Amino acid sequence: MTDTTVEPATEAAAAAAHPLAEVDGLTVGFHRDPVVRDVSFTLEAGRCVALVGESGSGKSVTARALLGLNGPAAHTSARTLVLGGEDLSTVSERGWRRLRGRRAGYVLQDALVSLDPLRRVGAEIAEPLRLHRFGPRRQRERRVLELLRQVGVPEPELRARQLPSELSGGLRQRALIAAAIALDPELLIADEPTTALDTTVQAQILDLLAAAKDRGKALLLISHDLAVVDRLADHVLVLRAGEVVESAPTEQVLRAPRHEYTRRLIAAIPTAHAKGTRLSDIPPPVPDRPAVAAPPREILRVDGISKTYRGPDGKDRTVVRDVGFEIRSGETLGIVGESGSGKSTTAALCLALTEPDHGSVRFAGEAWSALTERERRARRHRISVVYQDPLSSFDPRRSVGAIIAGAVRDLSARDAKARVRQLLDEVGLPAAIAERHPLSLSGGQRQRVAIARAIATRPELLVLDEPVSALDVSVQAQVLDLLADLQAAHGTAYLFISHDLGVVHHVSDRVLVMQDGRIVEHGTAEEIFTAPREPYTRALLDALPRPRLTS
Repeated sequence: MTDTTVEPATEAAAAAAHPLAEVDGLTVGFHRDPVVRDVSFTLEAGRCVALVGESGSGKSVTARALLGLNGPAAHTSARTLVLGGEDLSTVSERGWRRLRGRRAGYVLQDALVSLDPLRRVGAEIAEPLRLHRFGPRRQRERRVLELLRQVGVPEPELRARQLPSELSGGLRQRALIAAAIALDPELLIADEPTTALDTTVQAQILDLLAAAKDRGKALLLISHDLAVVDRLADHVLVLRAGEVVESAPTEQVLRAPRHEYTRRLIAAIPTAHAKGTRLSDIPPPVPDRPAVAAPPREILRVDGISKTYRGPDGKDRTVVRDVGFEIRSGETLGIVGESGSGKSTTAALCLALTEPDHGSVRFAGEAWSALTERERRARRHRISVVYQDPLSSFDPRRSVGAIIAGAVRDLSARDAKARVRQLLDEVGLPAAIAERHPLSLSGGQRQRVAIARAIATRPELLVLDEPVSALDVSVQAQVLDLLADLQAAHGTAYLFISHDLGVVHHVSDRVLVMQDGRIVEHGTAEEIFTAPREPYTRALLDALPRPRLTS
């Protein structure tokens, strides 16, 4: 009997002969303003196309056009817009519901907004299975746990019963990915799929996406992380202000870019050789008067803090264990570790947003964690924070200007307005943004607003919890340069938490490595990144994707 089994690689190659999706001359506008102009590309089975560009360049709008998700205000036209042989220009809303999830899965960028805050994570992942009538309830429940394991979520039975607010940013992002791949769609649209993930989990997700490609799935990737693009993409489109400025195989775009804009994006990536230099092409500010170097003084001292929480299963989990360190003025202390290692809880303890079960925190040489909130209130302006999910810290009813002005209440209305304009300029946003509301901004714009609000009072200590995770590389470069300028001018101390080891290496003087709530290694940035002692630290560094870029 003749064996007619088709090997996966052969099957993928055969499928690739017919494009899964064709986009030719795509133009999308809102009201009268086009935000995407004449974009063209082809998605083939077993291949990945990446869309790269700054925040607001039209990447996500382009992707959403393939799923009919740009909303009723969008005006979409194209010479060709086809998915799986179906003309998308004629699809009804019922037809879109049939396509979404089964033929195309979508991993959104902002996990906190994308997940229903009132629905358990397991129910959220099961929703596409239920809508597309995937087996009985027990089978769907088993599939949910299988998906959570597949995307690297620990304790999947527990996590499935939790609400999104009870998960870290990385766990929420993995839950989104699990929902997107639930029905094993032939096209996966991944909009910044690894933004909130630490390096080891990021490596798992990239392996998962690469395996999907090998099985013949098509992948449309949106990412500002060029290392991720290099790992997955076969072809790259570079977008600027809604237009494609460069379209070529990945090798050419990253190693021999032709357009000046592409070269600027690549130059903005923080690398080991860029430490101590400016990443953006924006010159440093000229100070009104020369900065007077002051001797560094201790701003924060943390002594043996521990914190235990009781989970929904009734079990106690110690998330921070006997952690201690100090930060001096003008210094940046970086904290790295996997999702769930205790980084963000440590930050909350330093901010006195939660009380330690054991140990103490002192701020500027005086008691901090031991005080009541009323006693701390007069000093709150001296310590500020930028959160990982900026939208969750904003009142969506208030304008950007009102949000920032809320941090400078001691000024007159006229002076506050001028201060808001100055702060927006410092973080690279136009003054007109002040009139808009957070929901109308991109993820990168929201993060910059959060930083503007945090620096409004010129704090002595700034706690930065994933401050650039939502930013494209060029805006990230501007923000990192801005933080360096502020530190040089004012001696601000930074507690910098990030899963992006390249960023931490670039900004930090000293680094703490956390695992399971403990500090497993600490030292200077150079010691940690060039000669790590602990196997865990080496594993984190080994999992870091590194783009092979033009020199």
